[in-house]
Order: sequence, then structure tokens, then C-alpha cells
Amino acid sequence: MLAFAIRRLLEALVVMLTVALLAFLLFRYVGDPVNQMVGQDTSLEDRLKLREDLGLDDPLLVQFARFVGNAVRLDFGISYQMKQPVISIIGDRFPATIELALAAALLAVALGIPMGVYTGIHRDSWLSKVFLTVSLVGISLPTFLIGILLIYVFSVWLHLLPSFGRGEVVSLGFWRTGLLTLSGLKALVLPAITLGLFQMTLVTRLVRAEMLEVLRTDYIKFARARGLSNRAVNFGHALRNTLVPVVTVIGLQLGSIVAFAIITETVFQWPGMGLMFIQAVQHADIPVMAAYLMLVGFLFVLINFVVDLVYVRIDPRIRILGRAA
Repeated sequence: MLAFAIRRLLEALVVMLTVALLAFLLFRYVGDPVNQMVGQDTSLEDRLKLREDLGLDDPLLVQFARFVGNAVRLDFGISYQMKQPVISIIGDRFPATIELALAAALLAVALGIPMGVYTGIHRDSWLSKVFLTVSLVGISLPTFLIGILLIYVFSVWLHLLPSFGRGEVVSLGFWRTGLLTLSGLKALVLPAITLGLFQMTLVTRLVRAEMLEVLRTDYIKFARARGLSNRAVNFGHALRNTLVPVVTVIGLQLGSIVAFAIITETVFQWPGMGLMFIQAVQHADIPVMAAYLMLVGFLFVLINFVVDLVYVRIDPRIRILGRAA
């Protein structure tokens, strides 16, 4: 297990260095930082002095090493647009995105797995057809359209839920959360459904397909022949083996939720990192864009590492193969 974890950590380090190189190239070659930081009336001497202060005339490897070192210290420079340290801007937006992503992931798992299990066990029931229809709609409609439809129904028509913003938030140290206020919880409902619906349908269909395959295996038939109850067979044997590939997909989808919350945050004007990234693109705010890329890459690597460890725990075959290797 320790050797497996060390190997995965080394692979994660290579991935993060690759992401850092991409972020550095974005920072280095997409526009001139000096032009973003000074006005048109700035003299050539002042521009050259600023380039020297920023280290833009240093060799490329020196600049990359400096960029990686600063990134390790969470120093991504100053935002061109907001004139603030990038890490402070991300710190203000990070809690909103994480709370939205966790709410969407919880919705996807809490509803997707039971729906997938039910449709796998009761293939011909009317409720299974309803669940499959919902999953087909959720996987077919684009995210922005789902968000607009939800806003129209629950905000414009029924006046039940807010259509934008995060609601009232409270500070818990460095973390600002809306989960402790009624307006914050109400504001979270529609974005979480919008972001989690596609993931829920994906989990539902994956669990259903795995259940149908596992229920046809010989060991399930042998378990039934031993006289075990349907509950013991379906949940004690079939579901446990079904969850092995599902854990991997859920972990990857959690990273995708964080990375691709951009559309949902834009539709609902949710003050998270996705909306921050869109605003940074609009204003060519390269330090913010580079920091967002690094952070999303780190989250993917961290989630994949945790999923690999969980995968080893729930699937003994990997532990056996790991010892053999």
C-alpha cells in the first residue's frame, strides 16, 4: 500500500509540473504583462524598468523555476484587473465554489446510486421507466438551458427561490459560508440541481449497467442457490461489486464539477471561481487565469490520488497485483 501511494505521488508530481508549465506559458506568452499593468502614457524607460523588476528579461528556465517556487508558496502575483494578490481573490471565491460542488456531488450520489440500483433490480417497473426518462432528459439538455428553465419555473413563475447570488453568508474564520443561513440555503438549491443533474444521470446509468452485469454473474447465481435473501444478494454482494468502478467515476466527476462549474456560476451569478475565471478571460487577467488552471489541476490530482487509495481498499485484486508487481 505504501509503495502504491508513493508511486501515485510521484506521478501526481509529474502531472502538476506539466500543469505548471502550461500555466507558465499562458502567463508568459498570452499578451504582455507590462501592457496590462501600465497606461498608454508610460514612457519606454518606465516600461523597461518594470520588465526588469518583474524578471521578464531573465532566461526562460529561470522564470519557470521562479513561477513554480512562487506557486508552491501560493504566490501567483497581482491581478491586473483588481490590483490585489491573486491568492486573496481566490480565497474569497473558493468557499462558494466548493460548497456548490459538494452540494451538487451529494445530490448526484444520494439520488443517482439508489435510482441506478432500483432500475437495475426492477428493470420493467413503471418507476424504473420514469427514472430512466429523467436520466435521459438530464444527460441530453445543456447545463445553461437547465439553469434557465429552473430560474423561470422556481424564481419567475413560482417566486420560491432566488435566481442569482449566494444569499446571506456568515464568516467562520477564513471561510465564508451560506449554509448556515436560510437565504444562503435557498440560493444554493437551483445552482446545485443545475450542476448536479448531469452527474446524477451519469451515476444512475453507470450503476444500472453495472448492476445488470453483476446480477448475471455466476457467484450471484450461486448466492441465490444457497438460499440467501434477495436483499442480501442485491445489497450484500451485487451492490458492493458494482461500486468498484462507480467510485472512480464519482471521484473524476467531482473534479469535473469544480472545473466546469463555470457555466452554472455564470447563469446564476454565483460568486465562485468559475465566474472569476470568466471575468479574468474577459479582461485578459493572466495571473488569475494561470492560478485557476493550477488550482483546478491540483484538485484533479488530489481527487484522483484519494480515489486510487479508496479503490485499493475496496478491490483486493489491486492489492494482490500491486504486491506481484
